[in-house]
Amino acid sequence: MSHNRINVGIVGGTGYTGIELLRLLALHPFVRLSVITSRAEAGRPVSNLFPSLRGHLDLVFTAPNDDLLHQCDLVFFATPNGVAMQSVVSLLENNVRVIDLAADFRLKDQMIWEQWYQQAHVCPDVLDRAVYGLPEVNRVLIKNAQLVANPGCYPTAVQLGLLPLMEKGLIHDEIIADCKSGVSGAGRKASIGTALSEVSESITAYCVDGHRHLPEIKQGLAAMTGAEVGLTFVPHLMPMIRGIHATMYVKTSAPAAIGVDFQALYDNRYKDEPFVDVLPKGSHPDTRNVKGSNECRIAIHQPQQGNTLVILAVIDNLVKGAAGQAVQNLNIMFGFDETTGLNHIALVP
Repeated sequence: MSHNRINVGIVGGTGYTGIELLRLLALHPFVRLSVITSRAEAGRPVSNLFPSLRGHLDLVFTAPNDDLLHQCDLVFFATPNGVAMQSVVSLLENNVRVIDLAADFRLKDQMIWEQWYQQAHVCPDVLDRAVYGLPEVNRVLIKNAQLVANPGCYPTAVQLGLLPLMEKGLIHDEIIADCKSGVSGAGRKASIGTALSEVSESITAYCVDGHRHLPEIKQGLAAMTGAEVGLTFVPHLMPMIRGIHATMYVKTSAPAAIGVDFQALYDNRYKDEPFVDVLPKGSHPDTRNVKGSNECRIAIHQPQQGNTLVILAVIDNLVKGAAGQAVQNLNIMFGFDETTGLNHIALVP
């Protein structure tokens, strides 16, 4: 099946998700990167800032320009929270489709969004139009969406890890999600907390009282079950560049869980999903084996055959946790094969 190329713009192409988008889209056969904006780098060749793209991308950063963006078929926002909502209305009015990699449209409740992101939402009426871009849940809605809210990295790993259980109503009681992330999740900025000598050879928990991804995860899990979900979510910073490792502890609900083959449940739910790989029984996935790929690898454990399940899920926070999932959503929206431009094998070591 042949496709015409679509014109794609990126707003904010200088962060880690921006460069990851560029890496993936530069070789996408149906995408023409036509504009990439950056106030700070306007006029500078992209490959000058990111030499890894030399010979693959002949594009110059431009200052934000609505007229150029209105000529695109789709625009990605790889910007800080609060930026996309300033421009989305005019893009949608000009029939430009939008994928926001930040959090501006992930939460449906304006008050909850403003509470967690500490700013006023400038276009709350658009929140209902946004489709949450987790393909394994919302593929049909994503296909026709004008605006897709790309999920956060932690929420992607946690939701994919729990989805088969949630859909079948097999979880009873509070869920504990114990998650670890590489330092690139903090973004590409100068910060004492992410300096090598601060992070290396050390592990630290953070935002234990409440991380911004908590309401996003709770909203997603509630949508799977139709009921409020009890969740304790604790993120940790790891001395590595890329990767998310999510360990979920859940109590299974009797009698619904009696006799359930949990391995088969996961195998069957994900057997047709191109980017979710359920590992054989007894496996322990590691972040190294998804580095640079759009894979989510999952393993299910039932220690001592008790009523506690331990689900392990790993992703690359910049790929399936951000830019790769965004490209996956683009493919769905424009009717391309979902794996187009995303068939990268993980980098080892």
